[in-house]
Amino acid sequence: MKKTTLIVASLLCTLGLQAQILSENFDALNVGDYMGVQSPTYWTTWSGAVGGTEDVQVTAAQASSGANSIYFSSTGANGGPQDVVVDFGTQYIDGVLTYENAFYIEAGKNAYYNFQATPVIGTTWAMNVNMSNGIISIDDGLTSDLATSTYSDATWFTLRIEANLTLNIWTAFVDGVAIGTWANGIGTLASVDIFPLQGSGFYVDNVMFDHQAYTLSNLNAAAAGFAMGGNIAGLVVSPTVTVANGGTTDITSFDITVDYNGNQYVENVTGVTLTSTNSLATTFTTTIPLVSGVNPVIVTISNVNGAGADDIASDDVIMISIDPVSPAVGKVVVGEEATGTWCGWCPRGAVFMDRFANDYGQYWAGIAVHNGDPMAVTTYDAGIGALIGGYPSALVDRLPEVDPSAMSNDFFTRLQVAPAAQMTTGATWDAVTRILNVSVSATFDQTATNSYKMLCVLTEDGVTGTAAGYAQTNYYAGGGNGVMGGYEILPDPVPASQMVYDHVARAITPSFSGNNTCFPSSIGIGDVVTNNYSFVLPATWDENAITIIGMLADPAGNIDNAAKANITTAVANGFVSACNVSVSEISSQLDDVLRVYPNPASTQVTIEINVTNESLIQLRLIDMTGKEISSKNYGTVSVASTVTINTSDLDAGVYLVELTVNGEKVTKRLVIE
Repeated sequence: MKKTTLIVASLLCTLGLQAQILSENFDALNVGDYMGVQSPTYWTTWSGAVGGTEDVQVTAAQASSGANSIYFSSTGANGGPQDVVVDFGTQYIDGVLTYENAFYIEAGKNAYYNFQATPVIGTTWAMNVNMSNGIISIDDGLTSDLATSTYSDATWFTLRIEANLTLNIWTAFVDGVAIGTWANGIGTLASVDIFPLQGSGFYVDNVMFDHQAYTLSNLNAAAAGFAMGGNIAGLVVSPTVTVANGGTTDITSFDITVDYNGNQYVENVTGVTLTSTNSLATTFTTTIPLVSGVNPVIVTISNVNGAGADDIASDDVIMISIDPVSPAVGKVVVGEEATGTWCGWCPRGAVFMDRFANDYGQYWAGIAVHNGDPMAVTTYDAGIGALIGGYPSALVDRLPEVDPSAMSNDFFTRLQVAPAAQMTTGATWDAVTRILNVSVSATFDQTATNSYKMLCVLTEDGVTGTAAGYAQTNYYAGGGNGVMGGYEILPDPVPASQMVYDHVARAITPSFSGNNTCFPSSIGIGDVVTNNYSFVLPATWDENAITIIGMLADPAGNIDNAAKANITTAVANGFVSACNVSVSEISSQLDDVLRVYPNPASTQVTIEINVTNESLIQLRLIDMTGKEISSKNYGTVSVASTVTINTSDLDAGVYLVELTVNGEKVTKRLVIE
């Protein structure tokens, strides 16, 4: 995981905390006391019911200082039932709020808390902190990994958040060392919600919060946030620097310098009008290659309004030390998002899937698995549905489900795990028959057995539709549930005419789990296993927006590794002819219109076409090379009809029966014995 350590954090200084509003180390309380009962001014629960299963009790099992702390844990699929709130007593909209506490996370467990933006709990989440697998990750519901760091299991550490709400400058510290600075998507704070997710087990001690006023100077450009734009060695990134106006004078120009790996990158910002207390995010037009190892990054704001230094030099510089993740050779991590147009929270999944695709590039293969809408693939939907507890959800390499906003920890963990095999995809594509033949090859770096399985998925970007099922239910409409990638300014539901869906799972073969039909019982280092799959793409699919994802599943059912390519790249890679696993019958709403029997056939086959409305019908029989064996254009048909085809002269093998109804195609596989 990327380690980010702030060496100089001059945009916020550590505040004097002698006048803390709340300071609680639990040592004056008795073991077994409920916090909501003993300290109701600042401690309550999500529902307001204190002294029961939702509340938290004092324990002497662990302590960061003194003898006592409080303990949170959950084994439930939906977390809880504990759900404890530290209430700030008011909604802070300006000034500097500081919140901190010490954590002790048990080995193999996780911890989580969030900031609530409004006094009415559950209205708007201002920030989330996920801690698992030794990684701390902070997001605001809009942007992931705003600050990241590491921690050690079964060891106390202190996490502090300083939020300058006047300038929207947030900084996180671990044990007094800053781990990130950012401009938050939500700029108000009212409470902290400590909620144990499934698999949680953690102690909390030394809880504190404080609030102080912030005074503006005359001219002050403050370095308000920095994002490198990536944290994987080998990526080429475009950093984003956020500058806040911490003075009363408008800022019209400034220079930003990023010093990294011995090079200086300068962005001159002119022609702007940055008014008091507002901020501006600037993404560099020059890209920066990330290198392995620990390297300092120095961000400097200078030449404000063309006049050189501003009034407060101490907040002009951010210096961080970055250590990008070094991915395992050839590793691609698969993220499968369970979603549906009926699901009002599912826009969150779409936003984070897009962000991962943008941030992690070739290391990430994202798949949106739809449920209950026109984009659903029955086999895929059923497979992922058995592994999740609700929508939206996500599986990273088919580890236990997480929220789509919390995929980072599993992604970085899996990215560094050496896979059993390197994966490649090849293809042939016939634009006339629309037959896509795919080869997925695994070159093993480790010895293995046929307990491994292989599968292939097609996804499509830019999917649209006019039917009502393409309209997206949107609980983020109006902004009451926070900023969510622009969905907050869209209606509920978002009309189908305004929706474009990416990463949409279109086909999966031979099954959700894959199969090992073509695997030898013993596989040596350097051995290559290749499976062939065939698809017939409906005319409504855009072949230029299709991604082929080949996957290798390990004996536990997790995704060991993957390869992804668009059709053009896969064709350039070259098709490897090998073991033919399956011909994928793409599901369609026309499936019930076409029946083929007997199947397998020998001397003849009957094709039944079931239509009740006037439809233009064309029927073709195609072999697996794309050669047309026979075809017939029936013109306009309005009744069910059957066709008998003599197959006695056909060679044994697999053929495709393609029916076109009013321009939409459905294909069935036909086996001739």
